[in-house]
Amino acid sequence: MNRSPETGGPSATRAPVSTRERIIHEALRLFAERGYAATSVAEIEAASGLSPGAGGLYRHFRSKYELLAAAINEHAARTRTQVAESLAMLGDMEDSADLQARLSRLCRAGLAKVREESELTRVFFRDLSQFPELVAVVREGLLQPMYDAMTTWFGTQPEYADADADWHAVAAVLAGAVVHYRLFQETVGECPGHVDKDRFVAAWVRLAAGLLPCPAPVT
Repeated sequence: MNRSPETGGPSATRAPVSTRERIIHEALRLFAERGYAATSVAEIEAASGLSPGAGGLYRHFRSKYELLAAAINEHAARTRTQVAESLAMLGDMEDSADLQARLSRLCRAGLAKVREESELTRVFFRDLSQFPELVAVVREGLLQPMYDAMTTWFGTQPEYADADADWHAVAAVLAGAVVHYRLFQETVGECPGHVDKDRFVAAWVRLAAGLLPCPAPVT
């Protein structure tokens, strides 16, 4: 399995291998660059290696909207798989890394995931307000799994097995910070407060440790 250079997780740059995947990949790229309405079917066909205007796209999708919906749904399905894989990998660290190292890995995995969805993020803010059903897919299929994964992770760490903490609220604060950091970069073009990624991760780990209750002794 390819690994992301940032997190050691699944690679965010897997090349599309079928015509359908290539169409989805190029369409999302063009939607992100130009906007949904400004991107024509012929342009998507050309970018996908099909004859522009010959109707090759319609062998795979009935409309441009169906293509957009397919892209978002496939990203949501991939996110569910990635979340499960990331939780498994983070779980493997429990016996070999201290809590701060695990927190750092969790934060970096979240940053990498949000960065991976940079094209979808641009499409979301530019175009999806006209498609509330697709906003719901992004919310439930991409964003909520990140919050749920963080809730699960905190609740299963051995140091905090007996802690009485509102892990959903903790995850809302910490995952929200991760999402905001990357979205700020996407929309403004620079890091929030000019704080680079390593400094952000270090501060995030300190914040996480401060939010958590005193660790229960590990026996």
